[in-house]
Amino acid sequence: MAQTNGANGSSSSPSSPPPVGIYVPVPTFFADSTSSSQAAPPLDLETQSAHSLFLARAGIRGLVVLGSTGEAIHITPSERSELLRSQRKALDDAGFKDRPIIAGTTAQSIPEALEQISVSKDAGAEYAMVHSPGYFASNVNQQGLIQWFETVANESVLPIMVYHYPGVTNGLYISPATFERLAAHPKIVGCKLSHGIIDDTTLIAANPKIDHDGFVVFTGLGQNLIPVLAIGGVGAIDGLAGCFPRVVVQLYDLFNSSLKKGVTSKELVEMRELQYRICEGEKVVAKWGVVGMKEAIARIWQMGGAKGARLPLAGGFEDGEQEWKKWEPVFTGLKELEQSLEKQAK
Repeated sequence: MAQTNGANGSSSSPSSPPPVGIYVPVPTFFADSTSSSQAAPPLDLETQSAHSLFLARAGIRGLVVLGSTGEAIHITPSERSELLRSQRKALDDAGFKDRPIIAGTTAQSIPEALEQISVSKDAGAEYAMVHSPGYFASNVNQQGLIQWFETVANESVLPIMVYHYPGVTNGLYISPATFERLAAHPKIVGCKLSHGIIDDTTLIAANPKIDHDGFVVFTGLGQNLIPVLAIGGVGAIDGLAGCFPRVVVQLYDLFNSSLKKGVTSKELVEMRELQYRICEGEKVVAKWGVVGMKEAIARIWQMGGAKGARLPLAGGFEDGEQEWKKWEPVFTGLKELEQSLEKQAK
């Protein structure tokens, strides 16, 4: 299991950020809703573990379990424990003890967030990725957000990351100045920024007032990977990497190796081409979210099924085959690239 400092609830000593690299916000796999309870299809832990190991073997640095892609809002506390425990065991048993698990939280109240974090730690998570409380977004000010996150961090049994995703928090905005303040907390070790505001990302990732050894910035958008790495980000927590992990890891590795020795014109062209291909694939994530990712993973790798979801996510593309035909050429090309990278690694 990955080791962290200061993860025992004490705020006196700084905690270590998660290792840099490419992470995947894994979807939560459920049994087919057409052949099980419509109210709550059970977890499909066999597929969940198979997918986790598929990612680990492809070079993914760690997993985010029960983020927004993981349908955390649909999960009971006992299922949270069961899911996290099963994936920690699957990784450990396969020799991937060095791959950290970051557990997402979705609570609006501080006590519930702390309870979710406590359950996650007991089940094997090393970090908590704490969603911003967006229910009262139109009434919340930046000072309120600072106090909310600092209070969670003070009492948390795990180091925390701030998850900023305005698209699912009523447009709640967290300013770069707020991040600067939160980054100074010894148990707030990073953030995931799931928006395309590059100037805000720069004002956080390149801020000279932030200790970037203790607070790291991940983009939640693989389509922004090169720009975010260029301004000081340390990686991505990216949905498309859940289907094509080697493609996204290849771009990350190529950027960092070029940074160390100096980029050649050939490498620059290769990075541009990879970023372009990733951007093409990310369009399905932007349009369809977790529904699109489950559809793609099922069709491309035969893991899970498009109808393995909990309501109100009905499961699968609304127009079925007609919708998939729009995306099939891009995803077939990405599959071929993924397989060619796998062959090169052998």
